[in-house]
Amino acid sequence: MAAEEIHVGDVGTQLVVTVKDNTTVVDISSATAKYLTLKKPDGTSLQKSTAFVTDGTDGQMQYTTVSGDLSICGSWKMQGKVEITSGDFNTDITSFKVYRNL
Repeated sequence: MAAEEIHVGDVGTQLVVTVKDNTTVVDISSATAKYLTLKKPDGTSLQKSTAFVTDGTDGQMQYTTVSGDLSICGSWKMQGKVEITSGDFNTDITSFKVYRNL
């Protein structure tokens, strides 16, 4: 049975964002830089390099959590950023909750 919650200490959780210009998906396959900023509930941030979900033409990029990333419970925020020849694009800010363990 797959869990539907993200928990403190989870490793291997895939965080996915889509880069859009208004409502149009941006082809990010030529990105020279792409990363995800994770803002913790205590106000500190992590910046992580991302990978394409497919080939970047769908505007999607992902980061897979490693040990130490999801260190505290509470409401987190994330935002992706890419640098491509036509400009720099930021994704919408997305919120997610990290739950404590028993």
